[in-house]
Amino acid sequence: MFGFFEKKTSGFSVKWYRKLAEQGDADAQYNLGYMFENGQDTPQDYMEAVKWYRESAEQGGAKAQNNLARMYYEGQSVLQDYKEAVKWFKKAAKQGHATAQNNLARMYYEGQSVRQDYKEAVKWYRKSAEQGYAGAQSNLGAMYETGQGVPKNYAMAHMFYNIAAESSHKGAVEKRNNVAEGMTASQLRKAQRLSGEWTQTHS
Repeated sequence: MFGFFEKKTSGFSVKWYRKLAEQGDADAQYNLGYMFENGQDTPQDYMEAVKWYRESAEQGGAKAQNNLARMYYEGQSVLQDYKEAVKWFKKAAKQGHATAQNNLARMYYEGQSVRQDYKEAVKWYRKSAEQGYAGAQSNLGAMYETGQGVPKNYAMAHMFYNIAAESSHKGAVEKRNNVAEGMTASQLRKAQRLSGEWTQTHS
């Protein structure tokens, strides 16, 4: 499951964001792009959103890089281009952007404009999961449940589903309960112990 949404960071008007954006402020460029994309304080305009996301992304803004990648992935006012999506997801992911890390992992999982690589998908899901991104935690649980990119391990799958469930991730409780049905009491105890250790380490 992809995680695309990235909100703007302040409450200024389009007028003030534009003034700052035109002066080269990367955060203002990102926020202006967000407002055009979502029709906040201005008519919705995907072309303007892409323009300002790109301005910010080219200055290294990770949030803008993630959102620009999404625009390419979905083909919003640009030609749908998975290669460009991968490029910008990767730039943001390498800066530690958790949502982009999850999205990049999904591109490797699906093999969209990159060679399908479950191990690479696991790598990026894990980086995102370690930052507390619940979608990546659930996705990592699925990798362990199916044995894709990692050895099949129901205790680890249960652990990641459980951690995602604690963050109220949609569907994680059902997935955790489903995998639990095929586990022994010993495996369940191990999963609970691992979950506690993970929470202590990454809280």
